Amino acid sequence: MDKYQIAVVVGSLRKDSINRKLATALTRMAPEGFTFTDVRIDDLPLYNQDDDGHQAAPVMRLKSDVSAAQGLLFVSPEYNRSIPGVLKNALDHGSRPYGQSVWGGKPAGVIGASIGAIGTAVAQQHLRNVLAYLDMPTLGQPEAFIHYKEGFFDEDGNVGEGSRKFLQSWMDKYVAWVKTHNNPGDHKPA
Repeated sequence: MDKYQIAVVVGSLRKDSINRKLATALTRMAPEGFTFTDVRIDDLPLYNQDDDGHQAAPVMRLKSDVSAAQGLLFVSPEYNRSIPGVLKNALDHGSRPYGQSVWGGKPAGVIGASIGAIGTAVAQQHLRNVLAYLDMPTLGQPEAFIHYKEGFFDEDGNVGEGSRKFLQSWMDKYVAWVKTHNNPGDHKPA
């Protein structure tokens, strides 16, 4: 496979989110053949099992976007030492009805930035637990708990000089991870 479509899920709804900026900057670091689609999660209704038989249009759009992707990139802040509710809601919608999850077998990368000293370490661990249950092979190393400070992005929105090498290395590993999990001989759950 020479072309890879990656679905990007940003766990923040804030217009000026540093994690949305990080997602954009990361996509610029990917090699040719990788394209990225932002997955919209701001208009999903709250998950309710009663709706499994007649899922709303935004839920069907989410599931279509994820199904079309060869990998997922989760870029999320940390809220109260965990993942934002809007992200968990999207994960729940995509996994239902039971037995019809769109997440299974999709390789994932997890990263995030915060003004806090530990970045998004605890949220990433919680997210990794959920992704493991959803049968998503998730890049383990390198971990990237980004402590956001002034100057992290340059004037064009790219990762600044101080973090560029590390994040390019992270992106290179993520790209290799996606390629490894999209080999034609690999069995992918339906």
